[in-house]
Amino acid sequence: MRLVSISDPEDSRLADYRIVSDGELIKRRGLFVAEGRLVVQRLIEDQRAVVRSLLLSEVAAQSLAHALVQLPAGTPVYVCERSAFPAITGFNVHRGCMALAERLPDVGLDSLAASRAIVVLENVGNADNLGGVFRNAAAFGAGGVVLSPACCDPLYRKAIRTSMGATLRVPFARAEAWPAALERLRDHGLTIVALTPREPALSLAEFARSSSGARIALLVGAEGEGLSAQAETIADRRVRIPIQADVDSLNLAVATGIALARLSEGAGL
Repeated sequence: MRLVSISDPEDSRLADYRIVSDGELIKRRGLFVAEGRLVVQRLIEDQRAVVRSLLLSEVAAQSLAHALVQLPAGTPVYVCERSAFPAITGFNVHRGCMALAERLPDVGLDSLAASRAIVVLENVGNADNLGGVFRNAAAFGAGGVVLSPACCDPLYRKAIRTSMGATLRVPFARAEAWPAALERLRDHGLTIVALTPREPALSLAEFARSSSGARIALLVGAEGEGLSAQAETIADRRVRIPIQADVDSLNLAVATGIALARLSEGAGL
């Protein structure tokens, strides 16, 4: 670790921090952005990703001092006034804490298919929802998350922040062939369970009672539109969470959390 005091927001060493608001450009450079002290601390301590550098306020640097010593020698830790962050990044970094790290590799569909339970997301483009699903997957012991081609990037900074760093810890794979990837998961012995508010479908409680011992791929669609007809047709079982008649549906991250919690009680996910 190498502490570097920054006084000029135009310092050339901060070039990558000037593009952090452009998720696609950061991705093309093979990087991702972690924000906030808790997430950055987890990034450092987990040591799954190579940290290129950090940009911290003086207060954040003091708060993270115990974690910073775990960084490899030579990793630059740029320290500046918190008021300089908008000039550097183009937006207000409220906690004055940001890190750039090398992107984690996709673990591959076949690797995740060996898990006891996984979550499969179709067309989830909202980073908050995707981050919430990863947080639930970590909380309830799912082995990973499979993403259809239209899902957003789990290493987008907003998804990382919403997940409280879970997108850095929970393995994920991008399914390029969709929905054929569902058949491939079934070939690995997973039961494809479509979570849907539509009838006909078993209640979650009824399914949990009858599925003890099954290896499960919980299939969840995007907010509003839900699962595609193709994906639902491929699924082995359709499961719903009973709710009040005057409420049309649950937020997808909330529904995923409820389902994983109930299934973990009955099947030991």
